[in-house]
Amino acid sequence: MTRSALVVAPAWVGDTILAQPMLELIHRSDPALAIDLLAPPWTAGLAARLPGVRDVIDAPFRHGQLGLGARRAVARAVRAREYGKAWLLPNSFKSALVPWFAGIPERIGYVGEWRHWLLTDARRLDTARLPTMAERFAALALADGEPLPALPQPRLRVDVAARDATLSRLGLDAVRPVAALCPGAEYGPAKRWPPSQFATVADSLVADGYQVWLFGSAKDQQVTAEIRSMCTARSQLRPVDLAGRTTLSEAIDLMSLAQRVVSNDSGLMHVAAALDRPMVALYGSSSPAFTPPLSAQARIVSLGLPCSPCFARECPLGHFHCMRQLTPGHVLDTISSMPPCPPTPAQP
Repeated sequence: MTRSALVVAPAWVGDTILAQPMLELIHRSDPALAIDLLAPPWTAGLAARLPGVRDVIDAPFRHGQLGLGARRAVARAVRAREYGKAWLLPNSFKSALVPWFAGIPERIGYVGEWRHWLLTDARRLDTARLPTMAERFAALALADGEPLPALPQPRLRVDVAARDATLSRLGLDAVRPVAALCPGAEYGPAKRWPPSQFATVADSLVADGYQVWLFGSAKDQQVTAEIRSMCTARSQLRPVDLAGRTTLSEAIDLMSLAQRVVSNDSGLMHVAAALDRPMVALYGSSSPAFTPPLSAQARIVSLGLPCSPCFARECPLGHFHCMRQLTPGHVLDTISSMPPCPPTPAQP
């Protein structure tokens, strides 16, 4: 029987991508180990694109839901797979229940929310030694206290056939170079660059010969429509609004074609980084010291004001200077300094 292990994945898109270096470290130390992910439905398509993942098990729990009955039901299915080990990436009590109910012999994670007794290898998190989220995840793949090597860059698999089908369905092509704009941020408005600034950048990119694609979920449709309406380019050259028109897997495939990306600190920012796209990453209320885009192709733009990072969902001071004072000219100067880059190749 193939030896296998379970990883309880984070609930956020960006955090799930930041777990991929950990998966690679596990495989480096034990190449024959098969790894499955327990992931919520909204990240399942992403989890299936992570190299090193054999299968994805649905975790049908709402944010914050304890759902003991549902977790026991999932645990019964997990028990049948006879995992020898489980890594628990979220620090919550409830995230430890399925591996414990399933009787997985080794359960590794950080202490949090009184769940020490649910773990067989309960780690104390040293935030000074492990300042970034990716490092904290990766350290769980090693023996407790073992020095962390240089992290491998996150990667995502690209399905070229599926990408071609999505291009056809949406009436798109990549004959002209593609610039991707990602104006959403699930966490809250304090992480979002104003639509008018995005529109100015879009107009400049169109003038430089790019076609502009606006990426986002259905929740971002209001802001993407606003950006498109503010653009001054002729209607046939205005950005293509893809918000809510693609699955996450389809967005990954389409993003792989982008030769320039401008993104708020969001899940799609980490998607672009894992695809190694030339990107300008915009930071205001959040900190690149904790969840930076892990790609040499990424350029972080932040004003570094005394009031940031505040990590608030909305500006607590009401002025939103960290984003409003970040000018399109600053972003466009950063874009112009980037070398050209071909589309992301398909990953095995």
